Amino acid sequence: MTIVTDASTTKPASALSRRFYFTAWRWHFYAGLYVAPFLVMLAVTGLIMLWSSVLVGRDGEKYYAVTPGQTEIAVSQQANAALATIADGTLKQYIAPRSSDQPAIFRVNHNDQSTMVAVDPFNGAVLGSWERRNALYDLANKIHGTLLIGDLGDRLIEIAAGFGIVLIITGLYLWWPRDGASFSSVLVPQFAHKGRQLWKSLHLTVGFYASLILLAFLLSGLSWAGIWGDKFTQAWSTFPAEKWDNVPLSDTTHASMNHGGIKEVPWTLEQTPMPASGSAAGQAGITAGTPVDLDSVVGFARSIGFDGRFQLGFPAGETGVWTIARDTMSNDAADPTSDRTVHLDRYTGKVLADVGFSDYGAAGKAMAVGIAFHEGDMGWWNVTLVTAFCLSVIFLSVSGIVMWWKRRPKGATVRLFAPVVSEPGPLWKTGALIMVGVSLLFPLTGAVLVTVLLLDLVLFRRVPPLKRALS
Repeated sequence: MTIVTDASTTKPASALSRRFYFTAWRWHFYAGLYVAPFLVMLAVTGLIMLWSSVLVGRDGEKYYAVTPGQTEIAVSQQANAALATIADGTLKQYIAPRSSDQPAIFRVNHNDQSTMVAVDPFNGAVLGSWERRNALYDLANKIHGTLLIGDLGDRLIEIAAGFGIVLIITGLYLWWPRDGASFSSVLVPQFAHKGRQLWKSLHLTVGFYASLILLAFLLSGLSWAGIWGDKFTQAWSTFPAEKWDNVPLSDTTHASMNHGGIKEVPWTLEQTPMPASGSAAGQAGITAGTPVDLDSVVGFARSIGFDGRFQLGFPAGETGVWTIARDTMSNDAADPTSDRTVHLDRYTGKVLADVGFSDYGAAGKAMAVGIAFHEGDMGWWNVTLVTAFCLSVIFLSVSGIVMWWKRRPKGATVRLFAPVVSEPGPLWKTGALIMVGVSLLFPLTGAVLVTVLLLDLVLFRRVPPLKRALS
């Protein structure tokens, strides 16, 4: 059977497709201008945090090695040794060793100073101390989250993450094989090409493989952000304290346990109120008649399954609670489904709350796994993959700049030389709907997008120097 094609309909369809392609390319170009510097920053600081955690530990616990002995001394004796190093100090936290060759870590506060002290759990010798959250990991984390400029930095990064999703959508549209090209031409780099075409082939292939991971990273990162995270996603996905029957609640939330930009508690619990000590409420915990102290709390934690590394928060104030926690996000374990937070009444030793992975909602479970993957906490395969991904993001940003530079005419004036949509035609409805959807889903990004479009209509198109510079 012969298929007859009407040239009069083929040509307009081809022109329309070309127009849509250049429209997507133009969006991709402008989104990349804003997003690329942020992606490079996030990738570099992410690599610093990843390998700092691998080499020295998030809390510095790998700086010191321990020679395993026969038996460990009581945790209270270890704590006394740590406390003796800081005059008039107060114990705030105990981090149990991950393995027998690592030290126990204690956090001791004095006035506004917070010090971490490493102690040999077999003989109580103090191995060293350092200011809490003042290492390379912590500097990289602050840059990663706020650019060192507080809420403004958080908002700028959130906008960049939203435009990063625009970058992924338009990039995949541009990646889709056309004009008879096969999928293999983009799944495998075309090393036979030279110059800009080789850079384009590498950019397409690396971008395709990195895009799905980048989407997961952007969404998990956005869930911590100040607007989309705090006000929308996290607020709707917070673990309901009502599940703790007849347990008195504190005025503070779990987020009070965080230290600056460093997260100490699971994402889904941050906005959940803390339980309060001082009532008859709670389930069976430490055996009645047994003093509720550091040794009995650690013993109870071990008895209910907290093996290896876990973190113990000391009660804060008269209504404070003992908090036993294992959280993959804090590098306590490699399996996010083992995450668990238990609160004990400081007076009775009763269990006021016991929240595990299975108790989280769908968003909480997704974030527990997503953040663990994001941080490379799930084993060496995860560390290797995240390292390769971060290097890919840096390459994509650099290769995008190289392709733009090679596309510019020689001796060109100061202009962006953005892709030009020359063919007249109707509005690209599918593309417009996608942009509207992204704007509604990520309101801060949407607000910036609308502002830019209004500026384009009112100012950029009407002032010749601006129009020329931005074209």
